[in-house]
Amino acid sequence: MAWQGRLQLDYRLDGQRTVGRDRHHGPLRVLKSLHPEGPGTCHHVLVHPPGGLAGGDRLELVATLGQGTHALITTPGATRFYRSLGEQALQSVDARLEPGARLEWLPLETIAYRGTHAANRMRFSLAGGAQMIGWDMLALGLPASGQAFDLGRYEQRIELPGSWLDRAIVDAADPWFGRLLDGPLGWDGQRAMATVWCACGEAWPDALREALLDDARQALAAGPLAARSGATSPAPGLVLLRALAPRVEPLWEAVQAVRRVWRERLWKLPPAAPRIWRT
Repeated sequence: MAWQGRLQLDYRLDGQRTVGRDRHHGPLRVLKSLHPEGPGTCHHVLVHPPGGLAGGDRLELVATLGQGTHALITTPGATRFYRSLGEQALQSVDARLEPGARLEWLPLETIAYRGTHAANRMRFSLAGGAQMIGWDMLALGLPASGQAFDLGRYEQRIELPGSWLDRAIVDAADPWFGRLLDGPLGWDGQRAMATVWCACGEAWPDALREALLDDARQALAAGPLAARSGATSPAPGLVLLRALAPRVEPLWEAVQAVRRVWRERLWKLPPAAPRIWRT
């Protein structure tokens, strides 16, 4: 039997406090609502008790961030797309930020198992003055266990309407599959990829945009991924970077480093890493 889960998150200001209310149907819910940085920022840890998605499973997250709110959303473990017997597993995220809202979308990695048939779709709509920092880390197969991603199909879509649309398909049945994963213009033999972005619902001043780019490049240059990473700004209110690694662990260090410098640059806030990351 396929799992069908839906979670609605609604963030509103109660005085100076960001209050997050949730409604869920099925096995996707909020583990904990925390305010470790003070009342202005609400940390939400999302859990999916079945532990992963198999063929036919559907998980849907819809979030609305009211004016002036600040939400940090993360997970306690990896999102796992297991082997499918034919049906597609789907995870979708649709977040809408009202003016002045802030979102940090910081889930742990996504693992696409050998033989999966899966899609992961994310859409973040930012009104004028709204800002976000987000990341996605994708691992293909389980290299440490000798399980290569040589069978299956994984689709990913990340969209910031009006600024950026990123769509990727990794399909082992594609005749160009080997060149995609091992060619120097593709994954270059690596099996884990991170995409990190910060965005605003309106154009940043040129000086801020350049500073965010410099921050990202310096953070990457200081780590082991300098040769397989890069940062760019394809739109006036968007800075993004990509990095490749053989496994997730080096990516994890890199994305945290970039988030730290961006958080300080944009909001004058310390890192405030969620405690769940240390358990």
